[in-house]
Amino acid sequence: MTIHTADYSASFPSVNKCPNTEIPEYAFIGRSNVGKSSLINMLCERKKLALTSGKPGKTQMLNYFIINKLWYLVDLPGYGYAKISKVKRESFRKMIEGYLQRRNNLQCTFLLIDSNVSPQKIDIEFINWLGEARIPFVIVYTKSDKSKAPELKKNIEAFQNRLLETWHELPTQFHTSANKREGRDELLEYIEGLNEKFAEWKGN
Repeated sequence: MTIHTADYSASFPSVNKCPNTEIPEYAFIGRSNVGKSSLINMLCERKKLALTSGKPGKTQMLNYFIINKLWYLVDLPGYGYAKISKVKRESFRKMIEGYLQRRNNLQCTFLLIDSNVSPQKIDIEFINWLGEARIPFVIVYTKSDKSKAPELKKNIEAFQNRLLETWHELPTQFHTSANKREGRDELLEYIEGLNEKFAEWKGN
């Protein structure tokens, strides 16, 4: 897939406010500071499409970006950011879960996992929730350029082993680096395949 256009569309505080459209949507979410904005910018070849910051927790709404005028990339708030109030965390949780469970044209959720750290309980819990809620998702390991190969392999294998404690088989997985543009073609090819299936479904 070639990205011809990628533009910010709008932001919404809840799924009830999201646009009434019939085009596919793809959600991107991960623990705070996982490199989500950098990955989105790399994927769309736009330096400042999604705002990056050294301070986690900047994304606080459902941010819509229209890609090639054919599909939406939806940037969701990060989870696990401790430096906000309990009330705000609960508000984020309801916003995220409401969108993921009730958005009919959501085709896939891209769950970002930092490949430089050991398995995090909050990531495992979120994946298990996605499975229980029957929400289609894939795992995207980020920042693969930040550690040496043996360390990355160790972290990813440990994460996979944790998943296999409750999962019979592993979800589809991608390895990415925003700095080195790794994984871009694979992610876009995957989205393109889902777009084709969505078009076939709409045509039937």
